[in-house]
Formats: sequence, C-alpha cells, structure tokens
Amino acid sequence: MQGKVRHSAAAAAAVSLAAVLLAGCAGLPPVETRTLDMQFGDAVRQARAQQTLNPAAGRSTDPVSGIDGVAAQNTIEQYQKGFKEPPPTFNILGIGGNTVSP
Repeated sequence: MQGKVRHSAAAAAAVSLAAVLLAGCAGLPPVETRTLDMQFGDAVRQARAQQTLNPAAGRSTDPVSGIDGVAAQNTIEQYQKGFKEPPPTFNILGIGGNTVSP
C-alpha cells in the first residue's frame, strides 16, 4: 500500500514539475495584456497634465510679481531655519509624560 502512495506522490510531483517547466515555454501574452502594457502610465501623465497651470512657465523670463525681494529673502531664511532646529513640542492634556507646561 505504501508503495502505491509513494508511486502516486512521485507521479504527481513529476507531472507538477513538467507543468511548471512547460509554463516557461508559453507564448506571448494575450492581446489584452499587450494593450494594457502600452497604456501603462497614461493615467499619471494625464493627471500631471491636468494639474499643470502653465506648461510653458519655465521658459518665461518675466519676473515673479507679488512679493518684494526683502520679504522673499526673509521667507526663505525662515523656511531653512525650520530644518535646523526641531519644532517646539508641547504637552496636550497631560498625555504621554510629565505635566510641565511649556
């Protein structure tokens, strides 16, 4: 009886191995898959195009209006300063530690 079980298991393993090896020799994917592959990324490109206000903005030589140089420089310095030191932490309702107020 055990000989038949071993023989069946070996036969099943051999058939499974043959099926896996033959799957590697399969032909090209169906036409539907190739169509999807050709359209891959179209949604991202379409969303990016729809969210771009002015595609030619990089070629414009007009200066940006609406903020003067001093205000712009101060804004840039504050922005960069925000990365040098961590933001201040504070305790909310005494959760998670000591109850010392800032």
